[in-house]
Amino acid sequence: MRNQRGRWVVVVVAGLFLGGLSGCVERRYTIRTDPPGALVIANGEPIGTTPVSKSFTYYGTRTFRIIKEGYETKEVVEKFPAPWYDNVLTEFFTENLNPYTFRDEVEFNYQLSPAMPADSGELLNRAEATRAQGQGPPVPRSTGVRGLFGF
Repeated sequence: MRNQRGRWVVVVVAGLFLGGLSGCVERRYTIRTDPPGALVIANGEPIGTTPVSKSFTYYGTRTFRIIKEGYETKEVVEKFPAPWYDNVLTEFFTENLNPYTFRDEVEFNYQLSPAMPADSGELLNRAEATRAQGQGPPVPRSTGVRGLFGF
C-alpha cells in the first residue's frame, strides 16, 4: 500500500514538472503607415487604425486593405512564412514542452499615396455609358430548366 502511494506521488510530481515546462509561442504582426491613422482590414475583418498590432495563430497569407480619407486605398497580400522552430517535426515540442517562450513579431510599413482627383470629363463619359447600358433592353433569359434558376 505504501509503495503504491509513493508511485502516485512520483507520477503527480512528474506531471507538475512537465506542466511547468510547457512552452509557448507568441505570434504578432504590426502594421504601420505613413501617414498614420489609416483603417486596416485584414481578410475582411477590421482590426483598427495604424499603428495597429494583432496576434495570430497560423502562418500563411493575409490580405490587407488600408483605407484613409484623402489617400489611395491600398490592398496588399502578405505572406507569413513559418520560422525554423515551427514545422511538422518541431511544432509539438516548441508549443508544449519547451521551457522558453518564442516570440515571432512581424512588422509591415506602407507608404500611402495622396488620392488624385478624378478627371471630370472621363467621369461624365463613364456615367453616360452606364446610363445608356441601363436604358437598353435587358439580356434575354434562358428558357427551360436553366431559366427556372435565373441562368
